[in-house]
Amino acid sequence: MATKQNNEEHWSSQAYQNSASFVPKLAGKVIGWLDVQEDDLILDVGCGDGIINLQLAQTLSKGKGKIHGVDASPAMIASAQKAAATDPAASKTCSFEVIDATELSNNPSLQKGSYDKVFSNAAMHWILRREETREVFFTGVRGVLKVGGTFVFEMGGMGNVAEMRTALLSVIGRRIGLPKAREVDPWFFPDETWMTEMLEATVGGFKVEKIEREYRPTKADQGGIEGWVRLMGKQFFDAVEEGSEREECVREVCELLESVCASPGGGDWIGYVRLRALVRKV
Repeated sequence: MATKQNNEEHWSSQAYQNSASFVPKLAGKVIGWLDVQEDDLILDVGCGDGIINLQLAQTLSKGKGKIHGVDASPAMIASAQKAAATDPAASKTCSFEVIDATELSNNPSLQKGSYDKVFSNAAMHWILRREETREVFFTGVRGVLKVGGTFVFEMGGMGNVAEMRTALLSVIGRRIGLPKAREVDPWFFPDETWMTEMLEATVGGFKVEKIEREYRPTKADQGGIEGWVRLMGKQFFDAVEEGSEREECVREVCELLESVCASPGGGDWIGYVRLRALVRKV
């Protein structure tokens, strides 16, 4: 079976709110670690549609604080800008820009060591997918921060959505071969050991102050398992050439997941595992 690479825009705020609105809603713990102060200058990496930025703006607007959100998706940045324009606190404190996070180190306007904090929620497992850009990403984050500044993040950790990933690799792998299916797998889910070594030894200039991995099963959104699979697994399905066969793949994946995700107590649940950390630039 032939394969193809499709880099077209596939994120939309509407689709995300239908199938993954729980992501920003469950960010309470990592936001607590961020400990936003009213005069903080914050960079949000992978800000998506800016829901968390608007939330943090309520504190930042009481002082001189600002939050700048960057994301590789023009559609998500457009949604964030639209939402901020109608919120008095956000219009004062929030700005947004389309930037590929792996290019932070090549952005002179950000590489000034001027930010108090860098924040990222549910984005780095996408950002770190390519091995060759992992180190340069963290180097870019380091260059953004003041000495003593903090990098606070939450992302998929080792074991995250294992049932979803297994079903996608299995169904797509039968069409295009497992090696090619692995090539289009869009995620990287590290553990605490890998992350600590990357930050403190490979890149250096960081001290990991807190790090943890938490199993957090999460109820599927209103879009259900199929909505999640279509949104998050799109890069798998795009590797299948024929549109009709892609739809057959979606059906097979969802049928497999019915046996795993359906709770006897009601609803469908997804096996999320979150890796979060508070890291200081030294």
